[in-house]
Amino acid sequence: MNSNPERNGRAFIVVWLISLLTSLTCVVYPMYVIRPFRAQGAGELATALVITRFRGLTTLVCAVVALAGLVLYWRLQIRTSRRVLAAVGAGFVCVLAVLARVNVYELMFHPVDHPAFTAAAQVKLDKDDKLIAVKIGGDARAYPIRTMGYHHVLNDIVGGTAIVATY
Repeated sequence: MNSNPERNGRAFIVVWLISLLTSLTCVVYPMYVIRPFRAQGAGELATALVITRFRGLTTLVCAVVALAGLVLYWRLQIRTSRRVLAAVGAGFVCVLAVLARVNVYELMFHPVDHPAFTAAAQVKLDKDDKLIAVKIGGDARAYPIRTMGYHHVLNDIVGGTAIVATY
């Protein structure tokens, strides 16, 4: 190991920055590209899907590297303030490793299990609003596409039959 603590400290900062930028890219880029109501190009979507596929392992490696660098930096650095900053930085990379395992789309687009309905005469829709309409027997339902665009899945019972409306 090099006996120059300042040079080793800089090496830790470079390793931490690479780990941080890699982890941030793994978490943020797919969320940016694969968000609803945004057109995606084929290339950027393919890249986002590849990143999503490997981000768990990638961010885990980044977290291990950041923690190993922290241990080495901790031994070199005498100043408590720099140790604390290094620990916070490595902790942030570890938090990103956890966030990479959370599917934000499952949190955002949870199914509607208990839809609420209003009589057709009381509903206020724009003339251009589109609906998904279902009629089974004498029972009918209409689901606004605008609402379905946020949830994508709606569980309901129409005419005694369980259905799943999706958009």
